[in-house]
Amino acid sequence: MEIELGYGKEKIRVQLPDNSVRKTLKPKTVETEGAEEERIRKGLEYSIGAPPLEEIVKSGEKVVIVTSDITRPMPTARVLPLLVEKLNRIGVPNSNILVIFAMGIHRPHKEEEKRYLLGPLYGKIESQDSDPQDCVRLGYTENGTPIDIYRRVLEGDRLICLGNIEYHYFAGYSGGMKAIMPGVSSREAIQANHSHMVEESARAGEMEINPVRKDIEEVYRYCPVDYLVNVVLDENKNILKLFAGNVFLAHREGCKFLDSLYKVELEEEADIVITTPGGYPKDINLYQAQKALDNAKYAVKKGGIIIFVAACSEGWGEPIFEEWILNASSPQDLIDRIKRDFVLGGHKAAAIALVRERVEDIYLVSDFPPSTVEKIFMKPFQSVEEAVARALEVKGEGASIIVMPYGGSTLPVL
Repeated sequence: MEIELGYGKEKIRVQLPDNSVRKTLKPKTVETEGAEEERIRKGLEYSIGAPPLEEIVKSGEKVVIVTSDITRPMPTARVLPLLVEKLNRIGVPNSNILVIFAMGIHRPHKEEEKRYLLGPLYGKIESQDSDPQDCVRLGYTENGTPIDIYRRVLEGDRLICLGNIEYHYFAGYSGGMKAIMPGVSSREAIQANHSHMVEESARAGEMEINPVRKDIEEVYRYCPVDYLVNVVLDENKNILKLFAGNVFLAHREGCKFLDSLYKVELEEEADIVITTPGGYPKDINLYQAQKALDNAKYAVKKGGIIIFVAACSEGWGEPIFEEWILNASSPQDLIDRIKRDFVLGGHKAAAIALVRERVEDIYLVSDFPPSTVEKIFMKPFQSVEEAVARALEVKGEGASIIVMPYGGSTLPVL
């Protein structure tokens, strides 16, 4: 059989033995009504758990809009113009609107990336990367996490957050208040919040008892969001549905919709799992691509093999993450270190180590040099076919394979 996998900005075709592939985990199909622009407009008109935007924002007010950075698939260039058009009709001119890209601790944007994100609004509206070093401390959560918010987020009369909803390996789901924490927070605040990732209930698809998500949502008390605009995308990054309104209720509706599409039930785990984030921008670097690896652990047998396909054209993606991996002598070193001393950036290294400890091996198909792949405690391969042939050699010709073409988005459940 032939499958297509996203790799960077390309699609690669891979031949797999028919008798080995047990399942390809793809999102369920959903019937969409009308063109995408029509779905966006409809979503913006239907406010979930909140008054319409026209009753929240007043003419002449200053509006701050927080949206995702380039490492996220949120199609800001397609949603933002229609939201701004709506604000203009209310009486808010472009000069009263500031767009802030939620950078977390990611690198600053290149100018062409801002142009891509803003689309037709580039040059017509003020935009700014958030700065984790220019934050105002507003208080603390019950867990003692400092609430540090990028100064310019607090300068408007109204705050609107944009984002896409998908599974997050320890915050449960993306979207909602995650635009604020960690999106526009300080490194210290993000580190304190993420330190709870080692708790059992901090996992993909878990919302109600997840300590990381609970901590994130407490931030609302100090930095209230007036309006939320979240989208759920299909595997080609097209908008299936837009959820707007109350930052909690609209987000929960979006999460339910996501579950109906992307939670995929398994009869049993496989000996070999082939996973990929789905291509650019999700595999822009290892720091981002790791999420697809983490979801694969729910589909592979203990002692199985994961074939991880991620271009990682920009390499590591985060200096502390790189330092932790390069200075570890084994995966267990990373696990022990994160328990002893939680450091943001190191948490992703430890997450990779936890997956590596579960399986016999991880085979990586990427743009990394082979010598670097070995330092990540993985085995380098030039092609998916080569990696599959080796995995079948190790596990035997009768070994079962599960393919996850959208590993960062699809959550296997037994």
